[in-house]
Amino acid sequence: MIKITKRAELPKRQEYVIRAIAILFSLICAGLVIAILGFNPLSVFHQIVLGALGTELRIQQTIVKAIPLIITSLGILVAFKMKFWNIGGEGQIVMGAFGASLVALNIPETFPAPLALAAMAGAAVVVGGIWAFIPAMFKAKFGTNETIFTLMMNYIAIKWVTYLQYGPWKDPESQGFPKIANFTPNAVLPSLFGVHIGWIFALVLVVLVYIFINHTKKGFEITVVGESIETARYAGMNINSVIITSMLISGGLCGLTGMIQASAIERTLTATLSGGYGFTAIITTWLGRLSAPIILVVCIAFAILLQGGAYLQIAMAVPAAVADMIQGIILFFVLGSEFFLTYKLSFSGIQRRKKEVA
Repeated sequence: MIKITKRAELPKRQEYVIRAIAILFSLICAGLVIAILGFNPLSVFHQIVLGALGTELRIQQTIVKAIPLIITSLGILVAFKMKFWNIGGEGQIVMGAFGASLVALNIPETFPAPLALAAMAGAAVVVGGIWAFIPAMFKAKFGTNETIFTLMMNYIAIKWVTYLQYGPWKDPESQGFPKIANFTPNAVLPSLFGVHIGWIFALVLVVLVYIFINHTKKGFEITVVGESIETARYAGMNINSVIITSMLISGGLCGLTGMIQASAIERTLTATLSGGYGFTAIITTWLGRLSAPIILVVCIAFAILLQGGAYLQIAMAVPAAVADMIQGIILFFVLGSEFFLTYKLSFSGIQRRKKEVA
C-alpha cells in the first residue's frame, strides 16, 4: 500500500537534485515524442536555444516576452503568499491598460513624455488595483470564492475593452476596422539597449517585492495570514485589511503590466494585449516557489521557451502544436517535481511483508 505523507522541509541541495532530475526526465520524454513525430530531438532543442538566444534581436525579443511575465508573476506572488488565489491576472492587465489608455488618449501631444508616462503608470496601477480590490472586498466581507470570482472578472474586463474597441473609442480614421487610435509619441515607453525600459521596471520590482515580503511589517502579516489565519487573528492582525492591501498591490502590479504592453508593444489599447500572460504567470509564480529572485530566473527560462518555440516553427517547419507540446511536457515534469518536494511516498504494505518474511 502506498502512503503519501507531508515532508519536513528539505535541504536546499536535495531540492536542487529533485528539480534537476525533473528537468532531465522532461527533456528525455520530450525528445522521445519529437523522435516519434519524425524530427531530430537534438536539432529541435538546438533550434529552440538558437531561436531565443542566437542573435541580438532574438535575445531582445526573449527579454520583451520575459518582462510582462516577471511583473505579473510578482503581482500574483503577493496574493498567493497570502493564500488568496488570484486567477484574475488577465483581467487586471487589461484594466490596467485601459487606465493607461484613458490617460494616453486624452493628453496633448505636447505634454512632457516623463509626466505622461508617469500618469499612465499611476492610472494603470490604480485601475488594476481597484479591479483586484472588488473580489478582495467580497472575500473579506462575505467569504466568496476568490478563484471563481477573479476568473470571471477576466472576461468582464476583456469584453469591456472589446466594447470600447468596437464602439465609443473606435478610431474614425481606421476605415471601419475596429481599432482604437494609436498613442502619441509622448505616451510610448522609450527603449534602452534595444528593448523598452519595462525591463528596468521588472528588475526594480523584483528587488522591491523581495524587500516588501521579507523585510516589512505588512509583508510579514501577509505571510502569517497565508500560513494560518487563526494565528494571525490571535496575534491581533486585521485579516480583512491584510487581504485588501495585498490584493491592491497584486492588482496594481498586474495593471502596470497592462500599461507596459499597451504603451511599448501595442501602442494602443486592444482586448488581446494580455496575450495569456496572466494565466502563464500563475505557473511561473508556482515554479518560482513564491520567491521574487527565483521568479525572475523562471520567467526568463520560460520566455526562452516561448521565443524558441515560435522560432522553431519557422526554422524547421515544426507545427505550432509540437512547440506547445514540448513546453507542456517540460512544465508537466517540473510542476510534478513540486509534489515530491512537498510529499513523500512510503510503501507500507511492502515493508510489512518484509517484516513478516523476516
